[in-house]
Amino acid sequence: MSKPTFTDLKAFQAVAEHRSFRRAADLMGVSRSSLSHTMRTLEQRLGTRLLHRTTRSVSLTESGEQLLLRLSPLLSDLEAILEDASSAEGKITGRLRINGSEGAVRLLLQTVVPRFLALHDDVELDLVAEGRLVDIVEQGFDAGVRLREAVPQDMIAIPVGTELRFLAVASPDYLRGRVAPKTPDDLAFHQCIKQRLPSGKLYRWEFQQHGQDMAVDVPGALTLDSSQLMVEASVDGLGIAYVPESYALAYLKDGRLVTVLEEWCPRIPGLCLYYPNNRRVPPSLRAFIDLLRELRT
Repeated sequence: MSKPTFTDLKAFQAVAEHRSFRRAADLMGVSRSSLSHTMRTLEQRLGTRLLHRTTRSVSLTESGEQLLLRLSPLLSDLEAILEDASSAEGKITGRLRINGSEGAVRLLLQTVVPRFLALHDDVELDLVAEGRLVDIVEQGFDAGVRLREAVPQDMIAIPVGTELRFLAVASPDYLRGRVAPKTPDDLAFHQCIKQRLPSGKLYRWEFQQHGQDMAVDVPGALTLDSSQLMVEASVDGLGIAYVPESYALAYLKDGRLVTVLEEWCPRIPGLCLYYPNNRRVPPSLRAFIDLLRELRT
């Protein structure tokens, strides 16, 4: 019987750490059936069961726990050696996985990504856009991009882009015949386009003026879960929306939207790329960070 390969051991590590064939298969870019076959072959080669499998869960046997404990640092060291060897020759290789909101990924695509791919064409850049905030370590990502206030405190954060601003906007047609709100409390007399967060909760609109913070549960008959759709609904006269400035900018310039409560909408710290502070930074992520910093200067 042949000995396990490096790929076999990496596959076991992915399944063992994520306790999921689906998640490990997605991370490795293979099918679940292929990954399951690899695990069965590995167990046959080692002559021991490594995983307990049910239709709903995966857990480690005692042998699996011992193998993972001893294997993980060895694989980490080997990957570091191979990455250092490649980067020493001026070539950065591998796969760089970054998770972020749709707006964050859009910003990366408009700024750093084109140049990064031109400089490092041997790197496979995997950008995943989703609304919910995930544990990037648990989900197998090298880094995440979120608003600074959402970055976990135990992460290293690198600013991306500039400060952001949320604006309350409405169409002239909606405001015609109505008194525009002068304070956040006045929103109680308006139709507002509410936002449902990925967690399922409704977003409380947050305002600030002269050091005074306000969070408002706004009224409204329409709830959406997309900033772009909220802007389009506001353009159609369905109510006041509260969205990142970048989504509304084009409509503000051509007059299809106007701002309300603008003095209550200060700029806030923008997006940050973040990654664990207790892990070795792979060369691909280091190169991405260096390019981010270069573009900010």
